Amino acid sequence: MKPGLRIALALLLFVLLVAWAFYPKPAEVDVAELRVGRFERNVEEDGRTRLRDRFVVSAPVAGQLARLTLREGDAVREGQAIAQLWPAAPALLDERRLAEQREQVAAAEAGLARAQADLEKARLALVQAEADLVRNESLAARGFLSATQVENARLNARQRQRERESAQQDEHAARHRLAQLRVALRQSLGREPLARQAWPVRSPVAGKVLKLRQQSEAVVAAGAPLVEVGDPARMEVLVDLLTEDAAQVRPGTMAALDNWGGPAALQARVRHVEPSAFTKVSALGVEEQRVNVLLDIVSPPAEWQSLGDGYKVDVRIPVQAADEALLVPVGCLFPRGSRQALFVVDRGRARLVEVELLARNGRDAWIKSHLAAGTAVVAYPPATLNDGDRVKAMPDRRASAPSLREGLMETEPERLPV
Repeated sequence: MKPGLRIALALLLFVLLVAWAFYPKPAEVDVAELRVGRFERNVEEDGRTRLRDRFVVSAPVAGQLARLTLREGDAVREGQAIAQLWPAAPALLDERRLAEQREQVAAAEAGLARAQADLEKARLALVQAEADLVRNESLAARGFLSATQVENARLNARQRQRERESAQQDEHAARHRLAQLRVALRQSLGREPLARQAWPVRSPVAGKVLKLRQQSEAVVAAGAPLVEVGDPARMEVLVDLLTEDAAQVRPGTMAALDNWGGPAALQARVRHVEPSAFTKVSALGVEEQRVNVLLDIVSPPAEWQSLGDGYKVDVRIPVQAADEALLVPVGCLFPRGSRQALFVVDRGRARLVEVELLARNGRDAWIKSHLAAGTAVVAYPPATLNDGDRVKAMPDRRASAPSLREGLMETEPERLPV
């Protein structure tokens, strides 16, 4: 071979090697496939269980509460005495109030003595009036006194009788007043116990004890909460949803309760969507408008016996469903103007195709397109990927799919990107 030809072949080989070295390599991408199936969009939120009817039993009167013998979870009957109230001990007196109490007792003793003296005085006046009446009647019978004088003596005796009765009542009142002050003084000094008569506090319904608000013995005021009672078989689920999600929920919709601690999901039904929203601050500090939604558990009670009041559950409420929908993973879509787009893998190249997004959930997107099921699309396309770039599926994620021309319907071949 001539030396010139050798040099030319060497230069050509060098140029080819340089071109091959600088030729752009295909981008490695994840590949997914379009599929046809059932599409469901759910509203998912954390909820909690609560009893539909919860009763807080409170003290009807102020008094000394005896220590409760009930415990959380104990069954109670309707009308069963669940607490006992005793009269409360009087407040302790300081030295000044104690001295005043003693002086009041002394004053009451003096008042009793005065009332006794008045009673004795009224008794003697009555004896005198009755003696005068007997004497006047005797004299009038012998003609020494007139009938008017005898009548005056009789009225005087009757008046003295009423005065003695009034003095007796005053003496009784003074005696009782003294006894009242002496009892108060003895109880203040701790020398005389109070009369003990228990007042039972009864359960309004049959159920179980949910919470003991006050278990130890204590002095409680009227209306103080003591015990919470309810029926665990009447359970409901409370979940607060964003207003835009709650607007799509209808009463009667079936829902699922997940991650409640049992082996399988529970079935529930939406009973009520509250008409008024409230403001709630999220964990990120964002103010949100939320609405309470109430659900009834419709699964057999034997399946959720271990579910208690205030338990956390994951609520899943379907708000949209469609059969035979064209589905694509949400990671394959990206915005393109006012529409959505994706990259289709066509013979080793990425082809940009715009699609119409009908709905989406956390995993799949329901799209309207002329692409056929099984078409390979790029999942999570990088920002540097452009239409027509060479792509290569990851070795462990390669998907066999028809080409773009085979995936497109023959009715609209003009949708194939140029």
